[in-house]
Order: sequence, then structure tokens, then C-alpha cells
Amino acid sequence: MSVPGRIKELIETFENNLESYKKGNYNETQVRREFIDPFFEELGWDVTNRQGYAEAYKDVIHEDAIKVGGVTKAPDYCFRVGGTRKFFLEAKKPSVNIQRDIHPAYQLRRYGWSAKLPLSILTDFEELAVYDCRVKPSKTDKVSHSRILYLKFTDYENRWEELAGIFSRDAILKGSFDKYVESNKKKKGTTEVDTAFLHEIESWRELLARNIALRNPNLSQRELNFAVQQTIDRIVFLRICEDRGMEDYGGLMALRNGENVYERLFHLFKKADEKYNSGLFHFKKEKGRENCDNLTPLLQIDDKPLKEIFKNLYYPESPYEFSVLSADILGQVYERFLGKVIRLTPGHQAKIEEKPEVRKAGGVYYTPAYIVDYIVKNTVGKLVEGKRPGPRGGVSNLKILDPACGSGSFLIGAYQFLLDWHRDEYINDGPEKWSKGKTPRIYQSRKGEWRLTTDERKRILLNNIYGVDIDHQAVEVTKLSLLLKVLEGEAEQSIGKQMLMFQERVLPDLSNNIKCGNSLIGPDFYDSQQMSLFDEEELFRVNAFNWPTEFSDIMSDGGFDAVIGNPPYIIIGSDKLNEQSYYIKNFELTAYKTNTYILFIDKGLRLLGKQGAILGYIIPKSLVFNTYFSEIRAKILSRYVVPQIVEIKDKVFQNAEVGDSLLFFSQKAPNPEKNQLVYYRVKNIFPKFETIEQFKNIQKELSENADSLFYRSSLFINAPVKHLSEFLSVSNGLNPGNVRHLLFSEKKENEKYKKLILGRDIQKYSLRWSGTWVNYDPDLKNRIKLSDIKSKSGMTAQKKVDFALRNPKIFISPKILIRKTADKIIACFDSEGYYIDSLSYSLQANSQTHESIFYFLGLLNSRLIGYLHDGLSMNKNKVFAKVLGTNLKKLPIRFIKFDDPVDVARHDRIVGLVDQIIGLNQNLIESKMPQTTEMLKRQIESTDRQIDQLVYKLYELTDDEIQIIESET
Repeated sequence: MSVPGRIKELIETFENNLESYKKGNYNETQVRREFIDPFFEELGWDVTNRQGYAEAYKDVIHEDAIKVGGVTKAPDYCFRVGGTRKFFLEAKKPSVNIQRDIHPAYQLRRYGWSAKLPLSILTDFEELAVYDCRVKPSKTDKVSHSRILYLKFTDYENRWEELAGIFSRDAILKGSFDKYVESNKKKKGTTEVDTAFLHEIESWRELLARNIALRNPNLSQRELNFAVQQTIDRIVFLRICEDRGMEDYGGLMALRNGENVYERLFHLFKKADEKYNSGLFHFKKEKGRENCDNLTPLLQIDDKPLKEIFKNLYYPESPYEFSVLSADILGQVYERFLGKVIRLTPGHQAKIEEKPEVRKAGGVYYTPAYIVDYIVKNTVGKLVEGKRPGPRGGVSNLKILDPACGSGSFLIGAYQFLLDWHRDEYINDGPEKWSKGKTPRIYQSRKGEWRLTTDERKRILLNNIYGVDIDHQAVEVTKLSLLLKVLEGEAEQSIGKQMLMFQERVLPDLSNNIKCGNSLIGPDFYDSQQMSLFDEEELFRVNAFNWPTEFSDIMSDGGFDAVIGNPPYIIIGSDKLNEQSYYIKNFELTAYKTNTYILFIDKGLRLLGKQGAILGYIIPKSLVFNTYFSEIRAKILSRYVVPQIVEIKDKVFQNAEVGDSLLFFSQKAPNPEKNQLVYYRVKNIFPKFETIEQFKNIQKELSENADSLFYRSSLFINAPVKHLSEFLSVSNGLNPGNVRHLLFSEKKENEKYKKLILGRDIQKYSLRWSGTWVNYDPDLKNRIKLSDIKSKSGMTAQKKVDFALRNPKIFISPKILIRKTADKIIACFDSEGYYIDSLSYSLQANSQTHESIFYFLGLLNSRLIGYLHDGLSMNKNKVFAKVLGTNLKKLPIRFIKFDDPVDVARHDRIVGLVDQIIGLNQNLIESKMPQTTEMLKRQIESTDRQIDQLVYKLYELTDDEIQIIESET
């Protein structure tokens, strides 16, 4: 290969002026423009983007990330093919001695290693050094450590063919770069960045777990896991923000100086909440954000473990360069990190151990980026075709779901796709018009590139991306990764401008988008079982999830537009008989071996919404080839279009026991039997699908056993009832009127003072005393002077007190309390004998009543009684709605025939469930952690639903009648 004339000219010019170039006043920018840029242009790289490619597809990115404070900054050049990083180049001015100076080499190796790139280049044009970046860098390494090529500028002409054969754009496209990388195998014992960072945060987990368990002896195991995970996530988030220029560099490191480190660290966390609004930093209730973290603000953590963590986070001790640590690498790290859990010993010591399900599966396996990209392109990519961007465009309404999101790789991939698509569409449509107005969608960076505004990135995330996972820690990691993706490419300056422009914090709260729960098991799992038989660990393990409630708007609109992911592949064993029977009852796609990936296909297809909605999973190829799935295949083909199946002959999950994988796609469309499946078999697909062999006539290509492959309102109560007044007396509470100041107090003056429940203290199945006392002293009237205030009715103060303190029997427990100022019945149980005010009713059983007070409480809080009460009260949409005692007394109450075993059993079942739901509500009041709060809410919802179902049976309702109630309450 002949040396280009321009290269000869560059060498000659540099040699003639070498002495002046080596002086300190000839800077890095000059050498880049005059020598390095033209040098790599001759290697076929479009260094200045003369072809005008969009940002995502530029050959070369200058300063791949934002420069940050201190010594650390981003690599000067990132060379890419199709948007994929291939190598970094760090430029220095010629006065720097690249052959001998340790710091530039260490800096470059940190960049390349952190970005998981095999090779990178360090040059000042006078010298050029190539480093193997697969070897973990250390500040004590010699400058020659991991250097695999060193040239002087005088060598360029003689070694041009070698250089072009490795680093030219054409060489990378033809695979020569990859071959060169393979020929220079990494040394034994070296560690890649994901493995090293995994070990790093695992050591943090151990340090924090032991210390928090020691200093906080009242923490439960679940609370300990939450506290450790949140602390690590927050530190990682802030450290990444520092290297990306969004936080002051060295903020965490500064905490090593002085004492009370956790207190000062928490000050940073609170500032982060003010700035970012992320659920990661959510410590106080706000409108629309209820489940705050009340646990970690109260933790006691010693200084030593925190200082130890911060020590290894900064240059030069740290090998990590967080500005280039991609979301994909971070996801791989966390996926494996989440495979272990903290266990508390009886002595309250923390032990780290592998989760049982991970041990059973043989490990944790992260889906490679090229698989994610292909599935996203063939699902989300199909859905955006022909649509317009912007808040009024069709893409705004697309709802994309991963029902087993893990650490979020598919959701990150889908989100990145949408970010790129929106940016490109705005640019193609005329960027100027989209950069104006009150809410601009794009802006121009300091380098002249068009980027999406942070507000637009938030809008896309909140509108389009949804996920569920059974593991709460995985949910938090997914949120963390998505939030970092929102901030990607931003700097403190650009974020600050947008905060001022939109008058709001930078990040969204993803609690309504990414949720924790069991995608396969709904609250009806408990319908035929006693929830009280399940201990707390079992309830958390099952983690029932109610799709219509959790994503009510989406589900009421039909469902999701795309369901994507890598569902778990677990055979449900005989140790989970309850789950097996539930799946058989509730899922159509089941076989004699119930595998969770088949159940996720079933659930995913049913979650698809309108015509054209599409599912894309990576699954084992057993779906296609195993004979016991033949009926499942037939059912899918009879109802859905299967546009393509991609059989991957390479092993996708290198260390897993899973065999060959399939990329399976299925779509809602009319006349599915008329659509012809295209079956692909692909090999050698890493890092992307380069060659696809297509088999249209799959009958010939596959075995004879493959013949079953994808070939082709009003309500009438008929039950025995009586009015509520025949069972319960309904009484009003204390009405002090203008002598309130004589009776009510915020403190207990003497033994005559009793706890007083106000109307607002009454919640459904829950009583929360707000601290008001009443002076229940009947003799008080005798001590009031005649000059005391008269009421408007002319009643003297003495008579008013006498009237207010009437009939103490109505305050005796047990009783039901009902809030008066409400548009529906809200009832709870009082076992302590509280006194009540005038905004409450007291309901007590008559002497002839045999049913339990809990039975009536369950009926009063049921949807059926609520529906019937609405018909009596006409309270709906009233501004000042009120529950009337006269209406309560008229409610039809199903009486129990105690000589009928079925009736008695239903009565006892309702009583048991009400007792259970009262206990759950009390636990909810005492809950400190968001995930415990969420779990309790779901248990309460599930129990409430069971009570409703039993009430329907008691009142002998038909399915049509039930549907009327469910739709209107």
C-alpha cells in the first residue's frame, strides 16, 4: 500500500519545525488541527463530519463526553462505526514525552478500560502509542505496561500499511481491527471493567451491610438490603454526575476530610432531590409522590466504611473513568450484583449470599446489546414508521413494556432508540422550528450539535417506557440506569438553563413507570387461600401484581403497543403447587412442564393493546422444537401473526446452561392464518447481525418432528336481607359547637380527658388518632357561669355542654366508625373505646345481633354496599358530600343463616379477612421503606378484592351484575 502524499507532507512539515513544536507554547489544539486530524482523514475517517451525519452516526466524536474539573476529562477523540465505539484517541502537545511520561498513558488506559474498548491510541504526532485497554490500569504501572505498539513520526511512512491495516475505517469494516485485537490476547489474570466494578461495589455492599447491621440493631433483613442498595445507588449516581460535569468534581472525595461523613453525605442527597426530583432521592411527601424513604435518613453509619468507599473513586487511585462508563456496562455489573442478597444471622450480623433462584438458574445472565438492539429495531422500530415526533405526534402514545425488566437493558435500549429517532426527526423536519417556543424540543450545544432538551428526554421517558420486575432492587437499578440516560450528554450549564426555563427539577420520578411486582400472578392468587397462611417472606416472594390497577390508563385503553424483554426460563417445580395450579387455571399457554418463559409469552400477548401491537422476546428454542409445545404453537398461530423467528446458532449467554436461543416476534393483526412466517437461522452474529440466511420453506429445512412448528344496569338483590338498623345502632358523635374551647384540647389535663377521634382520622380499615383530647366531665356544666357564651340556637353554655356529653355508651368499644364528610362509606374498627366528634358515626351491635362486628365492617367497605349507598345518597360529584345516618340505616344487609354451613363459612371467611386487612393497615402506618409500603398496599388491595368477591357470592349476584358494580365503583 502506497503512502498518501499528504502523510509525507505532514511528516516533512513536522520534522522541519520540530524544535518550535516541542516548545510549551505550541498547544494540543494546534497539533490536533494541523496534524492529527489530517492524519486520520487519510485513514478514511470523516474527522470533521463533512458528510453531515446525524450525531448518532458520526465517524468521530471530539471530546466524547463533557470535560470536568480537576485532572479528569474526556478522551479527545472517539472513533466509531455505525454509532458503536471502536477506539479512543488521546492527544497531547509535542512537549509531552509520551514514551516516558506515566500520566498520559494511565489516563488513556482508564478511558479505554472503563469504556470496555480493547485498544486505544495516545499521540502527539511526534510519537504514537497503542495500548491494550483490556488490562486493568493501576497508577503504579510503568508507562510501557500494556503498550503493544510504539512509533515515532519518522516511522509512519515505513509502517503505513500496518497502521492502515489496523486503524483505518476500511480495516475496521473488514474485520482487520478485530483480528489484530484477537492476535494480541489479553494477559492472564487481567480483569475487565465490569468484573472489576462488580467486585468494587460488592466490597461496598459488604462494608455497608456489616456496619449498618451493627449500628442499627432494629433493622429487619429487608430494611437492611434496602438501605445498603439505596446508599450504593446514590453514591454511584452522584459520582457519575461528577465525571459528566453535572456535579462539582470531588464532592464525595471532600467528605473524607472530617467527621460525621454520613450526615454530610445525606446533605448531598437532599440537595440532589432538590435538583433532580428523582425517586432515588425522595425523603419527604410531595403532591403526587407519596412513598418516600423514611428509613435511610435515620441510619447510623460510621465514617470509616464511607471513607474507604470514596477513596477508590477518584484519579489517580481509581481506575474508573465514569464519564465513559456506558449504561450497558453498568447494567451488566448490576445484573450480576443483584444475584446476591444480604442475610441477617440470629446475632444480627450481615452475611452476603447468592439468591436461591440465581443458584438454581446457575447464575445471572445479561442480554448482550446486539440482541437488545435487534429486538428493539423490530418492535419499536416498526411502530414508529410513518409517525411524527413531538407531544402531538403518534409516537407520544406508544407504550413500551418489559414485564421482567431486570436491570433494565431492554428499556434502556428502547429509550435510546426513541431518543435517537426523535432527535433525527426534529433535525430532518427543520431544527430551528423545534428549538423555539415555550417548550423547545431540541437545542444547539456549544459544539453546534443539535440535542434533545432534558425536558424532551423526560417527556419521552415518562410517555413511552414502562417496566415491571419481581425484585425491588432490580427495579431501583432500572430507574437509576434510565435516569442516568436522561442526563447523558448534558452538562451543569445546559441543565441549569433548562431548570430556569421550565421552573422544575431535572429528573422525573419513575415510580409510575417502573414498578415492582410479579407480572404473572395477580391478586386473585389469594382468592381461594387464606392470606394469613403466608408469612411475610412468602408474600414478598409471590409479590402479586394487579395490571389493571397499576397501569390503569394503559390497560383501560387496551394495553401496551410493544412488549419486549428476556423473560426468565424457570421450570415451576412441585415445591410450588399453589403457583402451578394458579397458572393452569389462569394461563392458556401451559404444558406438562410449566416454564416461566412460556407464561411470559402468554402474559405478554395478552398485554398487547391495539391491532399492530408487537411482542419481541429472546427465549430458548424449545418453543419451536419441543413436541410438548405443539399445542401452544398452534394456539399462538391461530390468534397472532408471527412475522419472524430468528434462531441464533451462536451461544448468546456464554456461561449459561441455556442452549441455542430464539428471537421470537408476535403481533396483533387481523386474519393471522393468512400471514406467512419467515424463519431465520443466523450464525456469527457478534457484534451485530451481519449475515442472515432466510428459510421461507421451513418444512424442508427442519426435521420431520417439526410438522407442528409455526406453520401457519340496575342491580336486584335476591338474597335474604334486612336493613342495617336491625343489626346496628347508628349514633352521632360529640357536637360541642361554641363550647368547643371548653371541651377539646391538644393535651391531656387530667384523667377526665379521653382520646377523641376526628372525622379525618378515619380511613378505610384504619384509624389514625391525630392527638386531640376531649374533657368528658359531665359535672363541667355545673362550673360554667351564666355569663358564658350562648349558642345561636339560644342554648346556654351549660345546656350545650350537657347536650355534647350525652350518652357515653356510644363510645364503648367494640364499634364501627364511619366518616361523615365523604362521598362514600369509609369505615374502620375501634377496639379501644375512642370518643368521636360530630363528623363521625358510631355503629354498635344490637343485643339480638349474632354476626361479628367484623362481618358488618367488611360489608360496609365492600364495593357492593358502596354501589348501593351511591344510589341512596346521590353524593357523586358533590363539592360538600356527606354520608347520612338515615341512608346508612336503610342499607340492605345480608343476614347469616347460622344453621347453613355455607353461610357460616362465608361469614367466618369475611371476618378473618377483615381481621387480616386491619393488621395490614396497621403495618402500613408503621412502614418506613417504600418497597414495604408498596407491598403492604398490594396485600391490602388483594385482601379487599377477596372480601368483595365473597360479598358478591353472599348477595347471589350474577356476572352481569358484578360487571355493573365493577365498572361504576
